[in-house]
Amino acid sequence: MIAVEDPRLVFARQTLGPVSAVSMPGLPPHLLALVDVHDIHYVVKRHTDSGRFRQETHAYITVGPHLRDRAPRMVATDPGTRSLLLTFLPGLGAADLPPGTSAERDVHRSAGATLRALHQVVPGNPGDGISAFLAERIRLWVGRARVAGLISAPERRTLLACADALAVTAMDSAICHLDYQPRNWLVGSDGRVHVLDFEHARLDARIRDFARLEHRHWRSNPHLRQAFFDGYGRSLDEPEHDLLTRFGVIEALTALVRGYQSGDLRLAAHGRTLLDQLF
Repeated sequence: MIAVEDPRLVFARQTLGPVSAVSMPGLPPHLLALVDVHDIHYVVKRHTDSGRFRQETHAYITVGPHLRDRAPRMVATDPGTRSLLLTFLPGLGAADLPPGTSAERDVHRSAGATLRALHQVVPGNPGDGISAFLAERIRLWVGRARVAGLISAPERRTLLACADALAVTAMDSAICHLDYQPRNWLVGSDGRVHVLDFEHARLDARIRDFARLEHRHWRSNPHLRQAFFDGYGRSLDEPEHDLLTRFGVIEALTALVRGYQSGDLRLAAHGRTLLDQLF
């Protein structure tokens, strides 16, 4: 039987010339690590969803240059295999740092500075329809949760009322990462945080980029919240903090429904617990 060569490797060789695959323990299967004849390392990331591929490609083109060495650089793309060829960034995954240490606080401080750089790429504009878009997202997830039997009738009414209120709430927009949390942070040898995975990145409500951190990481570790905003350059004012709490609704619903659909009991439990805490 003739072996079929990995199409990601074929794509990389067409772009870079001779390259070899490198074994890297812990690397997810959709990522392929490579090295060329000059000992320069790369990663090929392959998407299964064409929309995510286009979104991440657009993000690396428009946002990547502004982040400079805080994010990988996109070398080439292959729409046929939905693959991106990226420069390799060495470092330690922030999620692997021991909790409760000064190193963890330092990483959150640096991550705040990195997110500030991302948010400054496009000046915020409160009149771009983000509020109505996010309200509709809540209604969509409420509908999915109701069909799956994951929420009660009173919860549905409360959640839809939240969506109606959010639809008329003014909020600043920015280019957002939308999965900004330690699993997507890489700590370089200089201690600075590099950010990975821009497949969700788009113009959105600026405060949303804090929601996953707030509701998954900071509630039991407020010192990390303070370190993060020290790096970001300013804390949230009272209206922004209230908005962050409202975005917990989106976090709770998406976790509840996606956890249920994928059989991820831990994710579903997080969504259920957060929903109970919010109401």
